[in-house]
Amino acid sequence: MDDDAPLGDRMRTWATGRTWWWRAMLFLFLAWQVMRGPLVEQGETTLWSGIIFGAHEFGHLFWAFAGEWMGIAGGSLTQLLVPLGAIALVWRGRDWFGVAVGLVFLAASLAELSWYIADARNEMLDLVSFSPDGAVHDWHYLLGSLGMLKRDIALSRLARAAAWLLLLAAGALTARLCLWMAAPRPATAR
Repeated sequence: MDDDAPLGDRMRTWATGRTWWWRAMLFLFLAWQVMRGPLVEQGETTLWSGIIFGAHEFGHLFWAFAGEWMGIAGGSLTQLLVPLGAIALVWRGRDWFGVAVGLVFLAASLAELSWYIADARNEMLDLVSFSPDGAVHDWHYLLGSLGMLKRDIALSRLARAAAWLLLLAAGALTARLCLWMAAPRPATAR
């Protein structure tokens, strides 16, 4: 299909003739991982948690060249950039179900991040550190340096709301794709 065609038409063309049922079940399982876990309860680990944790910790190391503030912010930044990169890759490949899965991944990342932000003042979460000086609570440091430490709960709620919206958008996209997949194929002209 032509790249100038409307996005909905490109998605419908992609979906035509594909199997819907396993995609619907996979989506429900992945979304359930987020809803039963970090969107509801702090500390709940999910299928996404290890990937998110690895991206977060790698981000600290990767961004360290840009100074202390970016080295600390880089963990959370990379934790969000990894699912965004995954979405960009599958978007480029025009895998629209992959985009929905990427949105679930981003929602999971934001949901887990929301608990870390909410803990900025209390600093009760267990932390990991590569430093011999011990762990620094990223969000205590970041919000404190910006004079926004008292806004930790509001920012956490914003991150959680964004996660819910992403999850709903992913669900709507998956439902639409599955409906197109399940629709009977149009009869070909003879």
